[in-house]
Amino acid sequence: MDANTGLFKMKKFVSDASTVFNRAVQFTEEKLGSAEKTELDAHFENLLQRADKTKAWTEKILKQTESVLQPNPNIRMEDFVYEKLDKKKRDRVNHHEVLGHVLVDGGNDFGPGTTYGNALVKCGQAQLRIGNAEREFIQTTSNNFLQPLHNFLEGDMKTIQKEKKILETKRLDLDASKNRLRKAKSTSQPQEENPVRFHLAEADLRVAQAEFDRQAEITKLLLEGVSSAHAHHLRCLNDFIEAQLTYYAQCQNYISELQQQLGSYSHTSGVGNNSSNSSGAGISSGIPSSVPLQASAPPQINVIAATPNIEKKQARVLYDYDAADSSELTLLADELITVYKTPGLDPDWLMAERGPQKGKVPTTYLEVLE
Repeated sequence: MDANTGLFKMKKFVSDASTVFNRAVQFTEEKLGSAEKTELDAHFENLLQRADKTKAWTEKILKQTESVLQPNPNIRMEDFVYEKLDKKKRDRVNHHEVLGHVLVDGGNDFGPGTTYGNALVKCGQAQLRIGNAEREFIQTTSNNFLQPLHNFLEGDMKTIQKEKKILETKRLDLDASKNRLRKAKSTSQPQEENPVRFHLAEADLRVAQAEFDRQAEITKLLLEGVSSAHAHHLRCLNDFIEAQLTYYAQCQNYISELQQQLGSYSHTSGVGNNSSNSSGAGISSGIPSSVPLQASAPPQINVIAATPNIEKKQARVLYDYDAADSSELTLLADELITVYKTPGLDPDWLMAERGPQKGKVPTTYLEVLE
């Protein structure tokens, strides 16, 4: 019994070795152009090309999206190693959160009761909120976009690649069988004198053809399933864009709120500090230092301001406005200024005063209060 088992294993080993050898010979002869190759139909070739293209671009999209979410390649590699070891990724503090903590600590050190200290605390809190929004965006993108693409590459695409390799071996077996039958037919000995060799070659060809056809059908069904993968990836792409939209909208909202708060600080500190600290006037008033203050404005402005019987009103600034030259006044959203009309001034403009600062401002940036 043991001898029969050993003999069977030996025959199987010889058969497998012979099959591998025949495939190698067929492959080599095809490369040298001395053997014919069974060609797949055009539709099948198109399916194969689409699958290869899908694999290549999915890998590139996955890699570049990961680079956007985590620009540091060393951290990406560390996360990859942790994932392969089935360990939980380290919970890192992102850059916005680091900046937020520094700003808050600095503000507390200066004193949250001071204008500058309170402004630092507010800026730090805004950065922390942005950091939290970034964390949620990364998590959502990872779950709804990266993970499905990764699962496709590790699942469906690996199966397709495996079946393609099997199909190629079946194709080599088929062409090797065709070649052996062709040689059996072209031998100098008549078929009647060598029937065993001829019939064995025909039988091998029938088996090889059946196995090739079966494998081609399996592979074709898998390749046609790539269309469903494209539809799924499109839904994932929509989820990614929606997550981006939410993240950027949150960031804009947080910074807009912060800008309004800092504008009110600048207005409050600017009125009280201009007369006593001329070197810091640009910072305390919220006006860039590169914009000249109107204390040394052209003479005509002083003359107009001194003209009697001018009705002055309060106005609220709707939007930030940067002065184009020394005759204009820079505005900060939500601050209150004094405005009035002067003879000869364009109807789309008003004269404005903020403490000792004077200049013309566009009316579309103002809400005049009655």
